[in-house]
Amino acid sequence: MTARLVRGGAPASRAPAGLVLVHGRGGSAADILQVGEALGLPDLALIGPEHPARSWWPTSFLAPHAEMAAPLEAGLDAVADAFAALEAEGLPRARIAVAGFSQGACLALEYAARQGTGLAGAFGFSGALVGTGDTDGAPTPALYGHGDKRFDYDTDLRGLPVYLSVYEQDPHIPHARAQRSAEVFRRLEATVDTVTAPGAGHGLLSEDITALRGLLNRPAA
Repeated sequence: MTARLVRGGAPASRAPAGLVLVHGRGGSAADILQVGEALGLPDLALIGPEHPARSWWPTSFLAPHAEMAAPLEAGLDAVADAFAALEAEGLPRARIAVAGFSQGACLALEYAARQGTGLAGAFGFSGALVGTGDTDGAPTPALYGHGDKRFDYDTDLRGLPVYLSVYEQDPHIPHARAQRSAEVFRRLEATVDTVTAPGAGHGLLSEDITALRGLLNRPAA
């Protein structure tokens, strides 16, 4: 799988900050780049990797690791390529954040957990960590009939801003997995903010845009 990179916003060569945006299942890079445009930061460099089938994996992110491993690695490579493109144009890694929605949020958060050292921030909108392998635990209703995962990361994320949002009753993202993801990032010494929307739903929140704009609108150190 080769993901194409779609650009938006300002050229990275003169942008004060950059944002890698990862689309969800059935979405496109153009769709998710609209989130970046909605920030009202015209000097921001935007880039979005796009899977040719518009889905980073064919099953739920909660599926056994054997089903997730290959498509997850390909997705992580696509996100890494997006970072590399911005960095090659002179934008420092420390001024680039990653964000995604739904399936893209899972991929963005997983990239941050594995390779997030030195990033500006990581944002998962209606998403959670995929994990590094299966546990021996039995399937549980809290994980929608799936077993739990291991989260064996050793990344130094000291001070990395991480933001996660989810609905109390999200049909795709168990609240229990979102909570566990926040705990994992805190263990890695990231600075974690979480938002839980009441009721059922699966979508972007107004708080998501506010949090993303707040980070990217900060002056360069």
